[in-house]
Amino acid sequence: MDDERWNAVDEFISGTLLPDDPVYADVLRAGEEGGLPPISVSAPLGMLLHVLVRALGVRRVLEVGTLAGYSTIWMARAVGPEGKVVTLELDPHHAEVARANFARAGVTGTVELRLGPAVESLARLDDEGADPFDLVFIDADKPSYPDYLRAALRLSRVGTVIVVDNVVREGRVLDADSDDPAVAGTRSVLEQIGAEPRLAATALQTVGSKGYDGFALALVTG
Repeated sequence: MDDERWNAVDEFISGTLLPDDPVYADVLRAGEEGGLPPISVSAPLGMLLHVLVRALGVRRVLEVGTLAGYSTIWMARAVGPEGKVVTLELDPHHAEVARANFARAGVTGTVELRLGPAVESLARLDDEGADPFDLVFIDADKPSYPDYLRAALRLSRVGTVIVVDNVVREGRVLDADSDDPAVAGTRSVLEQIGAEPRLAATALQTVGSKGYDGFALALVTG
């Protein structure tokens, strides 16, 4: 099995199961043309987030890491007319591209993009007494993952689902002595999740158009 086969399977899954909506391709193209890194979630993972939001009746989503807004749009289209997605982005140019994509997808009224360091934006939400979020999606700079998880717990309730992306790192998460900050951050957040009595969690390895990686899925239970 190689990347070519993984890509082909992702294309088959997308073509067979996912909605035929050119907006998603346009969003990715706008990110590419804007010079953003091609690290948005895959289409199948975007649809997984969409299905989770709908299946759980989620109305409030917190996303850490906006990029071009691709995953944001998958979730914004699932929260319903009364729902809201709060998404956090550090880079002003990324935010500009994302806002144009939200307009393109017709979700501007559903999405609130907060610009600045995510740790600061999360603290501000806490200080504002923000209502708990029903689902939190963490997909930003990996060294800060433990900080993001702590903040997510403060902004959650019993029943909140937390999804943490890119936690396998092509298997490098096994290397406890890695000097790669991204590997150290993802390994640390998995250990943090496992030690947290308020969470019931698992992680799944994935292969596909984004290579070999995986995500963690946690439920706030207390």
